Amino acid sequence: MGMVREKITLKNSIDVGNYQRGIIKETDIRQITVYALVDTGAGTLVISEELRVQLGLAVKGLRRATFANNVREMCKLTEPVDIHWNNRYIAIPAMVVHQVLTGVHGDDIVCLVK
Repeated sequence: MGMVREKITLKNSIDVGNYQRGIIKETDIRQITVYALVDTGAGTLVISEELRVQLGLAVKGLRRATFANNVREMCKLTEPVDIHWNNRYIAIPAMVVHQVLTGVHGDDIVCLVK
């Protein structure tokens, strides 16, 4: 069974709201398009610290994560991120991980994991 990747766009939800209120221009919305590794059993969005900074996401708290190799880690939890895929979107917080996930390398900087 192979890995499935999908092209998604992540946007800073606060920026999106500020654009809708006329506070900033649409071109000022911090966003990035990446290929995400899909995990159908995922519970949340997981991003790197580098991506959190690029999107300008504030840290709102901490959350414990357990990875597939049973490693447990306290991860930063961000303010909401808009995930856009196939004319659909949802806004959810993201967890920021510090370790490299097995099977993820190169451009795979965003992963959906448990």
